[in-house]
Amino acid sequence: MKNNTEQPWLEAGYDIFAKDGPNGLKVEHIAKKIGISKSSFYHLFVDMELFQEKLLEYHLEKARNMSEQSKNCTAIVPDILNLFLENKIALLFNRQLCIHRNNQLFQSYSEKAIAIVENTYFDKWVDLLGLQTQEHIARNILKIYTDNFFFRISEETLTYEWLLNLLDEIKILLKDIKRK
Repeated sequence: MKNNTEQPWLEAGYDIFAKDGPNGLKVEHIAKKIGISKSSFYHLFVDMELFQEKLLEYHLEKARNMSEQSKNCTAIVPDILNLFLENKIALLFNRQLCIHRNNQLFQSYSEKAIAIVENTYFDKWVDLLGLQTQEHIARNILKIYTDNFFFRISEETLTYEWLLNLLDEIKILLKDIKRK
């Protein structure tokens, strides 16, 4: 998918997009960050549109890597939470895709990335919620809270404690629903 000369551009662009969204992607800014001339960007990517497409593919690669890593996790707490923190930039990148989902390409890639990762830890999610006989409910809660998650996270708030609090919030909601 990418060659070694593209890699520094993609890594820097990925980080900038994760923190500042698509409006933060400026060739001059990326070039300065990696110490390579702007002309190199145009030689490799032609324009920003092609670069963004490559970033989106790079994001799916990150999601597939995260999915592979999650196969080694035995539980949501602490394993998946730690995996999320290890992949903080990928989660923040996906947050930007969600924020800018009026762009159908961004929405599509966000949904693909989420599906890739969620599918490998869904069984652990079901166990955490105690919904082994009601997987459809667990799936719906995960869908609602995934959207909620991406709109609530930030570079500052995405911490282990915040993730634990979010899980507690979900468990309280589920308990309240069961009581009624």
